[in-house]
Amino acid sequence: MGQDSRRTRRRGQGELEGQVLGALREADGPVTAAWVKQRLGGDLAHTTVVTILTRLLAKEVVSRRRQGRSFLWTPTADVARLAALRMRRLLDGERDREAVLASFVTGLPPGDEQILRALLEAPEENPREASLNTRDTSPGTAGATED
Repeated sequence: MGQDSRRTRRRGQGELEGQVLGALREADGPVTAAWVKQRLGGDLAHTTVVTILTRLLAKEVVSRRRQGRSFLWTPTADVARLAALRMRRLLDGERDREAVLASFVTGLPPGDEQILRALLEAPEENPREASLNTRDTSPGTAGATED
């Protein structure tokens, strides 16, 4: 058991992808996998970082271009987009989409439900802006934001 307690905490599914994408978004421009590895710190192997970047490329949330023998990586989406892709993949794997969606929606806290309603009713050009404009900012409200 002593050996197990010294092991690094295992990340949740998709957590490392979010961390890598977050690091890319903090960069001043395109960066190498080595830069991402250094930014994340810890004991990640270079091959692990490259694998995650390649997965993100397949999900179309990063792009890459060759520079010499390496690639330079750039984010093309944010962490919210990556989370939405994960949610969509889970939903696509279920037989009864309607039941899954109904269960999801009925389990939302009131603030999240208001945001979802605003997004569904908003023009497609900028649904995020609509969700930000409908948040209730009164004290004690689930959807409250703090300025």
